[in-house]
Amino acid sequence: MSFTDKAKNKVEELSGAARERIGDMTDNERMRAEGASQQSDARARQVGENVKEAGRNAKDAFNK
Repeated sequence: MSFTDKAKNKVEELSGAARERIGDMTDNERMRAEGASQQSDARARQVGENVKEAGRNAKDAFNK
């Protein structure tokens, strides 16, 4: 996983957190839910990338 992918996921997660907080402050339930969903999606992508990277590392360890 490249640095840019990690950065994109982190930006997406922070953007979702900001949207969720704005929804809290304005009492906008839709915006709050969209922010929470955006955060969850970014975290899921990050976890998926980490699993793929761990699989590659394990494969490389056995090939040595």
